[in-house]
Amino acid sequence: MGLPRKALRTTAVGAVSATLVAGSALGLAPAAQAAVNTVRFADITGDGGIVLKANAVTPAGADAGRRYPLLVLPTSWATPQTEYLAQAQKLADSGYVVVTYNSRGFWQSGGYIEVAGPPDTADASRVIDWALANTPSDAERVGMAGVSYGAGISLLAAAHDPRVRAVAALSGWADLIDSIYSGRTPHTQAAALLLGTGRLTGRPSAELQQIFADFLASGPAKEPELIAWGKRRSPAAHVDRINDNGAAIMLANAWGDSIFPPGQYADFYEELTVPKRLVLRPGDHATAEATGLLGLPNDVWTDTERWFDHHLKSEDNGVGREQPVRLKSRTGGGYEGYPDWKSVAATSRKIDLADPATVHTNVDSGADGGVVLLSSLFDQIAQVPPTASVPLLPRRWAAVWQSERYATAQRVRGTAKLHTTLTPTARSGTLVAYLYDVGPLGVGKLVGNAPYTFHGRTPGQPFGVDLELFSTAYDVPAGHRLALVVDTVDPLYTEHNPSGARLTFSSPANDPSYVSIPLREQ
Repeated sequence: MGLPRKALRTTAVGAVSATLVAGSALGLAPAAQAAVNTVRFADITGDGGIVLKANAVTPAGADAGRRYPLLVLPTSWATPQTEYLAQAQKLADSGYVVVTYNSRGFWQSGGYIEVAGPPDTADASRVIDWALANTPSDAERVGMAGVSYGAGISLLAAAHDPRVRAVAALSGWADLIDSIYSGRTPHTQAAALLLGTGRLTGRPSAELQQIFADFLASGPAKEPELIAWGKRRSPAAHVDRINDNGAAIMLANAWGDSIFPPGQYADFYEELTVPKRLVLRPGDHATAEATGLLGLPNDVWTDTERWFDHHLKSEDNGVGREQPVRLKSRTGGGYEGYPDWKSVAATSRKIDLADPATVHTNVDSGADGGVVLLSSLFDQIAQVPPTASVPLLPRRWAAVWQSERYATAQRVRGTAKLHTTLTPTARSGTLVAYLYDVGPLGVGKLVGNAPYTFHGRTPGQPFGVDLELFSTAYDVPAGHRLALVVDTVDPLYTEHNPSGARLTFSSPANDPSYVSIPLREQ
């Protein structure tokens, strides 16, 4: 952080001014309008007396005689307080008071990065206190929204502050452990990205630095502590309080989110008893919302505004009559509506994994999940997911099973599930399962994947493995196959295979192996 605080503050002001000018030039703010929204910089006292740097945007012509619904937006991980300015202007144009603030520990805000710990939740309440005392906002109509880190803080605030009446959590998490430690496997690239950007733009707390060190060291000894740390920061662990407080919750995420996979949002959604909505689209982490942050047309932010209009302004805009689960396939087409998550997959089809296979560990077979943030962005923009030539995958390092060619298109929706019997030669090990759409030339496009790690097993003793792949929506064309590939190395994850270890997959007659494919009604 080489610049002094004053210089950084000046830079922030310049960024705000540039954003406003750009918005006007693009027609995003009405240049000829006589009255404009008021943008105000503020220093807000957060939990423990630290200073939170904030922007408050008030509707044009607002006066103390009228009260407006309040929206509070905590910034994303490593982003400055100008992140939401374009959307704050639009929301203020629609009659909201909007307060955005830099989350503690980042940029010019005080304190240390706590990863949505109790101080972050308390900060959100302090910002609400400040807004109600210093802006013409209505204490009965308070909402929170955010992307990524801001989404997680918003959900946790809804559990601890009953004044929060509506939330839009975009590209966030409900279960932090299931997001970056699913299958007992550290998601190394995601963690390294978070740690690197956190150090570059903020001040990680001593606890956080120790947690990251233990996480990346990746041994079972520290696992209970890591899980307990993550649970305290997981909205799913506080779902009863969220339900009791009654805030309306909108969850939006991307199918290929490489930091917070969508399945953990779907599970959380099913536990909510409040007014709720789940929207899943193609893309990677926060890529679906990105154009909206620039002030460009964006359906995520349009959904967000409609959600708040309905629940904070009581507008009859159709939100209450629409199907609450809305999905868009990665392979194209419009939104599909469902009454709940369980209805997404009307049926399932099993691919039998009857043939036994043994794979040697420690070598990447060529099947992998791509690169964090980039691979699913390419899929979103060009429908080009990670690929592999399935016939050429070396069977020494990859086990491969394929379906028959499908006579009709297979509309995969939801969570594929692998069940198999595994016999290791070592006490610990890691496998990664991939589901591919295989075309006539043998080129496989990645449909879904997930890692799995085991510890403390008896070498030579078989045991059952049940693994849920990351949820998706993908249409497999007629004439294609589905292939399940299992190997032991993926750059996205830490692997625990001792040198020279082998994994054998079998299908006992009394417990056959299979992968279950969730399908929309054909």
